[in-house]
Amino acid sequence: MSKTRVTIYTDGACSGNPGPGGWGAILIWNGKEKEISGGASETTNNRMEMQAVIEALNALKRPCHVSIHSDSALIINAFKKSWIDSWQKKGWRKADKKPVENRDLWEKMLKAMDRHDVKWVKVKGHSGDAINDRADHLAVEASKKYVR
Repeated sequence: MSKTRVTIYTDGACSGNPGPGGWGAILIWNGKEKEISGGASETTNNRMEMQAVIEALNALKRPCHVSIHSDSALIINAFKKSWIDSWQKKGWRKADKKPVENRDLWEKMLKAMDRHDVKWVKVKGHSGDAINDRADHLAVEASKKYVR
């Protein structure tokens, strides 16, 4: 049996960076869509971008062919330019020898990706891509729930 093909749009938002943040994801398969979101009271935009990917992948019930659309250059480049492989080989250190930020979430993301075939697609943020704009809206609305 072949794997199901799923398209996922993710986004993160943060007010203050660090500050209250939210993440949003839209999962699309067989003409159906599912929206998920969440957030944290004290976080960063990058953490929310990463959390969106993790939560979306973990929402899949079986191994899938996944196309993840993100406007996060950090996430896209980490995989498309093999930064993540380099970081792991160097003990989670960047080229400048400093520790990779958010290692905990990178490791969770790798674990969430493990059973799926993942393709990364860079989306330009706030450029009129309707589904990406919806993911952004989910993230922003979720972040409002964490404002103190």
